[in-house]
Amino acid sequence: MRPLPRRATPALLASALALAAVAGCGSDEAAADDGVQVVASTNVYGDLARTIGGDRVEVHSVIDDPSADPHSYEASTRTQLAVSEADLVIENGGGYDDFMDTLLSATDADPTLLTAVEVAGMDTGAEGFNEHVWYDLPAMSQLTGAIADALGEIDPDRADVYTANATELQDGIAGLVARGEQARTATDGAGVAVTEPVPGYLLEALGAQDRTPAEFSEAIEEGGDVSPVVLRDTLDLFSTGQVRALVYNSQTSGPETEQVLDAARAAGTAVVPVTETLPDGEDYLSWMGGNLDAVVAALSA
Repeated sequence: MRPLPRRATPALLASALALAAVAGCGSDEAAADDGVQVVASTNVYGDLARTIGGDRVEVHSVIDDPSADPHSYEASTRTQLAVSEADLVIENGGGYDDFMDTLLSATDADPTLLTAVEVAGMDTGAEGFNEHVWYDLPAMSQLTGAIADALGEIDPDRADVYTANATELQDGIAGLVARGEQARTATDGAGVAVTEPVPGYLLEALGAQDRTPAEFSEAIEEGGDVSPVVLRDTLDLFSTGQVRALVYNSQTSGPETEQVLDAARAAGTAVVPVTETLPDGEDYLSWMGGNLDAVVAALSA
């Protein structure tokens, strides 16, 4: 997916500064009186914080609508206020959610900031870097530990609880990693097509081979046009049986992705929808577990 755009308008930024001044109280006072205030760029990271923090943590997820296109994000005064009062901010980084840095720069507040790609030690300048790191299970386990440490520093009296909750979550993630490793015997080397590299880390963990023409997925991710030749090569993946499954981002669509989806269905190729944000009624473990099971079933068929 193309990086989420900067949409914090000057008027809203000015509003944020005023709201920050009115908010007044520091992070330590907020943590002592009202629990820990957390702002996450998406509800994926918000769910991790909520799972670790429990009822002591109040989480505001900037993007939390599973039916919405994340590309259309618009900053709101409510979000500006939440950032100005935050004790902890969690972002993805890697160019995905630069709007968080814009929001932070509009306030005098100084919350603890966790950036997932930095916590995981990823090289954002590497060729082919994929910013959708929440599909990287080991990276999310590292972030889970970092969130617990940050919450423990903000709210020392509950540090043991945060650590225990994080350990339980990390155990669950480790279970998913083990399931993936076991399934790899059936999925290693299987051809797969994608509309965007959203599930890339999950597919790599399963040993699947992404055979989508790079020009296609790059154009879709950047919101550009796909040339007729590249589109034809992509559609041929299905008619010639080069891939076992199409894994597509169901939160963004356009004429080219619809053609690809139609071609996969016409060829009888398994189709697996994935999303960038957490669906209603799911937590991170259930969501990733469902994605894993669906992809494994499609690639093993």
